[in-house]
Amino acid sequence: MASSKQYLDYVLEQLSDLKEITYRSMMGEYIIYYCGKIIGGIYDDRFLVKPTQSARKLMPGASFEPPYDGAKEMLLVGEIDNREFLNELLNSMLPELPQPKKKK
Repeated sequence: MASSKQYLDYVLEQLSDLKEITYRSMMGEYIIYYCGKIIGGIYDDRFLVKPTQSARKLMPGASFEPPYDGAKEMLLVGEIDNREFLNELLNSMLPELPQPKKKK
């Protein structure tokens, strides 16, 4: 099942206080980037983020879910309506995420 553009638009609106949020459409789903780093994505109308140490600390009860069959599990963001929480979450995750790979 592909994610809806309406759900993507809602998540992007919730993240609009953050600079440098971008996305890429991939096979009906959306990869979300923050400052050029992959933070997570929209999969089956669920906002999932990488399970960094800070994300696990901020969301201790969050469920681990695979974005698609065979993929590594990610954390389901439950407080999608809380902009302040989302800002704190993404800002805390940013230093823990790897730098994007250089293109050849």
